[in-house]
Amino acid sequence: MIGVAVVGTGFGQKVHIPGFQAYPHTEVVAVYNRDLDKAKAIAQSYNIPHVCNTIADIVGLQEVQAVSISTPPFLHYEMAKTVLQAGKHVLLEKPTTMNAAEAKELYQLAQQTGAIAAVDFEFRFVPGWQLFSELLSQGYVGSKRLIKIDWLGSSRADAFRPWNWYSRKDQGGGALGSLGSHTFDYIHWLFGPVRKLNAHFSTAIPQRSDANTGELKPVETDDTCLLMLELADGTPCQVSISAVVHASRTHWIEVYGDRGTLVLGSENQKDYIHGFRVWGSQPGKPLTEIEIPNRLLFPKNYSDGRISAFIRVIDQWVQGIERKQEIVPSLREGVYSQLLMDFSHESNNISSWVDVPSLEEFLAH
Repeated sequence: MIGVAVVGTGFGQKVHIPGFQAYPHTEVVAVYNRDLDKAKAIAQSYNIPHVCNTIADIVGLQEVQAVSISTPPFLHYEMAKTVLQAGKHVLLEKPTTMNAAEAKELYQLAQQTGAIAAVDFEFRFVPGWQLFSELLSQGYVGSKRLIKIDWLGSSRADAFRPWNWYSRKDQGGGALGSLGSHTFDYIHWLFGPVRKLNAHFSTAIPQRSDANTGELKPVETDDTCLLMLELADGTPCQVSISAVVHASRTHWIEVYGDRGTLVLGSENQKDYIHGFRVWGSQPGKPLTEIEIPNRLLFPKNYSDGRISAFIRVIDQWVQGIERKQEIVPSLREGVYSQLLMDFSHESNNISSWVDVPSLEEFLAH
C-alpha cells in the first residue's frame, strides 16, 4: 500500500479522496487544510488518521510516501516543490503552475530526486477519448486538413456566482487555466506539438460580488478564449472555450482529413467525463457512431464521472512509483500545457500571432 496525503479539500474531497480510497494499492493516511478544524472534520468523515495545516507537517509524516495536490493554481509551485524536496512522489492538478518556468523547475526537481510526478490530465483515460486516439493513430482520417474544438460550459454563466480566486489573475483563475490547460494537453497528445498560435480572451461578466461583504469586485480573468493554432505538421486548429454559455454541444472535437472525418463529443452538461461518443465517416458518407469496445470501458462507473477517470490516473501513477519509471502524463506534459498557456497570454496581450518553441528547446534553454 502507498500512503497518500491529500492536499486541498474542494476537488480533493469530491474526487481525490474517493478515488484513492477505491484504488486497491493506495491508502489516504493524511489530509491537509489550512483550517485545522476543517481538516479534522474531513478526516473524521473519511476515516483518515492524520490531519495537518502545513505542507512541512504533511511531508514530515513517515506514513506519507506520495502527495496529491488539488489546491488553487497559485499554491501549486511552492507546495509541489516542498513535496519533491522531501523525496516524495507528487500528483498535481492542472493548471500545473502559474507559468512555464515554475513548471520546468518542478519537472527538473522530480528528475533529480527520482520522484514520480503525475499531472491529472484525465481525458487521456476516458473510454471515448481512447478510442478516438486509436482511430487517429490508425490513420482513419488520413492527412489532417482541419481540427475544430468547442468546449462550451455554463459553470460561470450565473452573474450572481460569487467572486473568488477564479476571478484573480495572480491566483491562476480563468477559463484558459481551468479548461485550456486540459485542451492544450490533449491537442499535444492527439495531434502533436504546436508551431504558432493566436489567442483572444474576453470577460462577459466583469464584476462579481464578494460573498462576505457583498462588495462588487472586478473579474481580472477570462471567461471565454478563442484560439487559432498551427500545428508543427501544418494543420490548422480552431479552439473555442467558454465557461459562461448555455450550449447543448458541450465538448466537441472534429477532425477533417483527406480520407475521412472523426468526431468526439458529449452533450452531458452535468458531468464532463461521462457521455462521450465517437462518430466517423468517409467522404460522401453520413456520420455513423462507432461503438466503444468493452476493453476501453471503465470497469466501474461512479455517479461523479471524474472519479472513474481519476482512478485510471492513480493506476498510471502507482505503476510508475512501483517500477521507478517516469509516466505519461508527467510534469513534462504539464510543462508543455503551461508553455502554451503562457504564449496564449502573450498573444492576447499583443493581439498577434506568436511562435511557440518546441518542448525540447524550452527544457534545454
